[in-house]
Amino acid sequence: MRQLARSRDGMLVGLAGASAVLLGAFGAHALKDVLDVVQRELWHTAVQYHFWHALALAAAALSRPGRARRVATWAFAVGIVMFSGSLYALALGAPRWTGIVTPFGGVAFIVGWLALGAGLKTQPDSV
Repeated sequence: MRQLARSRDGMLVGLAGASAVLLGAFGAHALKDVLDVVQRELWHTAVQYHFWHALALAAAALSRPGRARRVATWAFAVGIVMFSGSLYALALGAPRWTGIVTPFGGVAFIVGWLALGAGLKTQPDSV
């Protein structure tokens, strides 16, 4: 069971990292002449948060197994989809109300970082 969780986490990390690179390149090349300045800034912000949290997802996947790891992994994944996903959508012309989702993604990122911190907490030295 633990091996399955690691495998699933590894796939999630790979997907998050690869999609960050892909969407970053797509924005820089294919959308360069399509998006206006504000839309390009939104896209850039989405890619930055996507990529940083793909790395955070990797740290969570490598952390000690347990509840904190599961929470961090899913919070980072949900945060990428909600935060970066809503910014990608807004950059591509989605209705402004789509931005209502963005702060929930930000909260998911915060929960992920707190859970990662809890999961990385060192165990007390035994004397």
